[in-house]
Amino acid sequence: MTSWVRFNWNGTTSLGTLNGDEIAICSNDLFDTPVLTGATVALSDVQLLAPYTPNSILALWNNFHERAEAEGQTIPDTPLYFMKPVSSVIGPNDTIYRPRGHTGRVIFEAELGIVIGKTCHDISPAEANDHIFGYTCVNDVTAIEVLFVDKAFQQWTRSKGYDTFTPIGPCINTEIDPAPLNVLAIQGAETRQNYPVSDMIYSPQQIVSMISEYQTLMPGDLISCGTSVGARTMKPGSEIEVSIPGIGSLTNPFDDIKD
Repeated sequence: MTSWVRFNWNGTTSLGTLNGDEIAICSNDLFDTPVLTGATVALSDVQLLAPYTPNSILALWNNFHERAEAEGQTIPDTPLYFMKPVSSVIGPNDTIYRPRGHTGRVIFEAELGIVIGKTCHDISPAEANDHIFGYTCVNDVTAIEVLFVDKAFQQWTRSKGYDTFTPIGPCINTEIDPAPLNVLAIQGAETRQNYPVSDMIYSPQQIVSMISEYQTLMPGDLISCGTSVGARTMKPGSEIEVSIPGIGSLTNPFDDIKD
């Protein structure tokens, strides 16, 4: 398993692989055969960034049996998803900000993220692993009242697409099977979400396969797999940690809009 990170160090943004408390620095792009340079740097000496900038972000809704049952949702025939703008991406420890003029709830949603590594179109679930580069942690933040502000049209992109509303990271882990993992959201000292990946209606491999029937997926595309029960409101001054043991922990503070 390789844990890929992106970081600032000595005024330069670099790519590397994380091994304990040390980063091995690499050259080339993440999807263009990165090569170890032989140089290393201590994790404590760098500022971790979002592990990469996605080409596009696709995010699922209603993809967990427990949540569908709790909310009285029917099981969808295909993955239900929307798009988020790339401009909403932030990295570890970056602040999530309340949108200007929004006084309603802003909620966290802890999710597993799939990073596509190879172009794929109309592939089978059995072929999906060959096209998945790895997995990361995602916080799919939502200004919940904005979603329903117009009764004629639910505004998924607007409510979930504000700047800072897609924290990802801290790394991308390759060669890992997410099926036995759990996804957690920790708010302060309280674990608010703790659900198994195995409860997905559509597994990561099925998601990639089925979405590839509708659109070509490109290297660097990010698919956020949806969330289960327990998503809650964030309060200014609080911190939210999305943790997937075996992948990593992504922590971000939340605050009112920056002046």
